[in-house]
Amino acid sequence: MADRNTRHGAVAIVVGLLAATAFSLAVSPPGFADPLPGGLGPCVPGSCPAVWPDPNSNAPTGYDNGINTFVGTDYLVREAVAESEGRIVVLGNFDMNKSSGSSIYNVGVVGSGSRIPPPVGSDYLTVGGDVTVATGQHLAADGGVVKYAGSLSMTGTVTDTSVRDDKAVDGYAHLRADLEAASKCYADANRVAPTGTFKVAFSTATFTGDGSAMLQVINVDADIVAANGTGAVDMVFANMPAGATILINVVKTGTLVVRTTSGAEANWTPFRRKLLWNVPSADTIAFDGSGQYQGSVLVGNPASMTTVRMPGMNGRFFTTGGLTHASLATGGGGQELHSYPFDGDLPRCTQPRPTPSRTATPTPTASPSPSPSPSRSPSPSPSPSPSPSPSPSPSPSPSPSPSPSPSPSPSPSPSPSPSPSPSPSPSPSPSPSPSPSPSPSDSPSPGPVPSWSGEPTSGTPVVVPTTPTPDGGGLVVTGGRVQLLLGVAVSLVLAGVGLLLALRRRRLAD
Repeated sequence: MADRNTRHGAVAIVVGLLAATAFSLAVSPPGFADPLPGGLGPCVPGSCPAVWPDPNSNAPTGYDNGINTFVGTDYLVREAVAESEGRIVVLGNFDMNKSSGSSIYNVGVVGSGSRIPPPVGSDYLTVGGDVTVATGQHLAADGGVVKYAGSLSMTGTVTDTSVRDDKAVDGYAHLRADLEAASKCYADANRVAPTGTFKVAFSTATFTGDGSAMLQVINVDADIVAANGTGAVDMVFANMPAGATILINVVKTGTLVVRTTSGAEANWTPFRRKLLWNVPSADTIAFDGSGQYQGSVLVGNPASMTTVRMPGMNGRFFTTGGLTHASLATGGGGQELHSYPFDGDLPRCTQPRPTPSRTATPTPTASPSPSPSPSRSPSPSPSPSPSPSPSPSPSPSPSPSPSPSPSPSPSPSPSPSPSPSPSPSPSPSPSPSPSPSPSPSDSPSPGPVPSWSGEPTSGTPVVVPTTPTPDGGGLVVTGGRVQLLLGVAVSLVLAGVGLLLALRRRRLAD
């Protein structure tokens, strides 16, 4: 009798545990653990550094084959800007027409930045349309490749290697629609509830979290400027848990201005790799001021044009529209885009595409540049720190390895069309800042030629994505998760019933 009661108690416990487990799985909400669409954001493994240094001019401590800058339409280089670090993908045209006295624009490898460049011989700049370089100007992809699908129209020069490929951006075209959908989703308060607040007092903009959530979400429906409506602000982040992802949704429509005097200060630099500025709706956007801007940027309006005049942008920069990299027409120069990864965990807004597999791919035949490839020219000094002594320049690889080429999306790629560039916003006089700011002088200094010792060669296997499956249209994916949870719950209940019946038969047999 005692043995029978023991068996009954055991059965009750098992069934109770199974039912509780099934219930908890069925009602648990979807978590957040997604990167940006297409796996964008993190450093593409191979030789990623354990620690990403602040902007510097030292020798590279690693290499990153991830896309640092994605532009959905046209990329315009204007005035006296200096350089853009990391891999660049442009679906439209790349047009370089700087002001007189400022003739060089470095891509891929730069003189001052994270100094984590793409591997030597990889595609530093990939363009779906035409590449245009104005008379007397020099586009320097030293150590890498400029790949384009249109034409190379220039009276200037391009180094090291230029390759024409009709399908140069076919594998990236889907990213425009994916990023647009994700940007809207992140900013939808019905899907992603805010956890913090934004407040401007005088010349300080404070972003305050709730102190506990590992995804901090703050929505801002205003320009990020001083209380007087035009001045620059110092950025302050308060009550943010260590290691949290910070999602700032700047939901203002029309014209948006972000103007700051700070950036490399201790307050928000620690959040750099998990800080995302999401701009879903604005069509004319300006990032300017006198500081080093921290965090990655996502612009979700395909009809937008974003003008960046910040001395330094430190993070990924992904826009579905156009990008103008410029300095103020009235003076200054040396503006830079620095390569830093985004490693945050974001809400699930699209169905993940298959993870790329690493396989060796054949090397394309590189065509020489239409104009003679000159010896590397000195580039403008991007920061007040002394320029590093140039190391021997490597000979360009005659057959560079192709860059990762994800398979095309089922949806057609929209035709890139240039958007008008916004008129320059007035910038306040720079205030003293501990962060490095580029020198307004465009005087020559040694070019940013890194030491290529130990770097992957053109024969190194590259990332080749597998065939993607259609995504969920950019909406929050809950159906698949619910079906999975219900399936698990039903399976657990059935297992409990089966166990109960088995024990009952055994009892009857006894």
